[in-house]
Amino acid sequence: MARKTILTAAITGNLMTPEISPHLPVTPKQIARQALDAASAGAAIVHLHVRDPKTTKGSMRLDLYTELVERIRAENTDVLLNLTTGEGGRFIPSERDPKVAAEGSTLCEPEKRVAHVEALQPEICTLDFNTMWSGQASVINSPRNLEIMAERIYAAGVKPEIEIFDSGDLHMVKDFVARGIIKTPLMVQMVLGVRFGAVANPATMAYLVSQLPDNTQWAAFGIGRAAFPMLAQAWLLGGHIRIGMEDTAYIAKGEHCESNSQLVGKAARIITDLGGALANTDEAREILGLVR
Repeated sequence: MARKTILTAAITGNLMTPEISPHLPVTPKQIARQALDAASAGAAIVHLHVRDPKTTKGSMRLDLYTELVERIRAENTDVLLNLTTGEGGRFIPSERDPKVAAEGSTLCEPEKRVAHVEALQPEICTLDFNTMWSGQASVINSPRNLEIMAERIYAAGVKPEIEIFDSGDLHMVKDFVARGIIKTPLMVQMVLGVRFGAVANPATMAYLVSQLPDNTQWAAFGIGRAAFPMLAQAWLLGGHIRIGMEDTAYIAKGEHCESNSQLVGKAARIITDLGGALANTDEAREILGLVR
């Protein structure tokens, strides 16, 4: 029997734009619809951000998250929900005084970054361990803030998906495990291909996998043109997979994807052609140790 692979669909993110991806969902209704269709196409987990419907930028508004979750749960009570806590970590230094935040900075107190998780209690939420330059801003996740966020996530009964963007992030994860802040077995997502982060190639992924604590459930993905090559590589190394319009705007070279379900469908075919099988939601819960 083929081992079961969990597929996460990353529906919209915060850095992808409608200009890059014309079919990108923006409103809670649009995001929910694409999440539901992705689940029908084979995703056991949907990874969710919300966006301000007017500006299309990433948002932390609880009312948007509440509407999104309610719309999904009205049609599907099985798919696992994975809410981001990545919003609120970006800092852009002003040119006049680098210690003063420029327009576009979102860096805020850690309690605010997990407020929607505490209110809505999804099965999973992300916990990003990266501090790096990403896009047009720095991302800052200090150990103190991560400790506060982790404590609140666990208190809400939610499993953190630890996101790492380079080897140094993994070293900090191990420190948190040693100090009992992060509980094992871990759920780790490796992000490859972000500029100035881990390079999206087989050697980098294999190294990161070799450094994981025992009994870790892990997944990995690449962004942009690396999305499908890294998806296949993650499966070959024994991991789980992720795809979605947060990570890529294209279904093939030069061809925009029309929906997240289209990306999930291609990912499912790749895994099947390689001899694998996707996990359904019940199997994903068992693999991750989640209680309904």
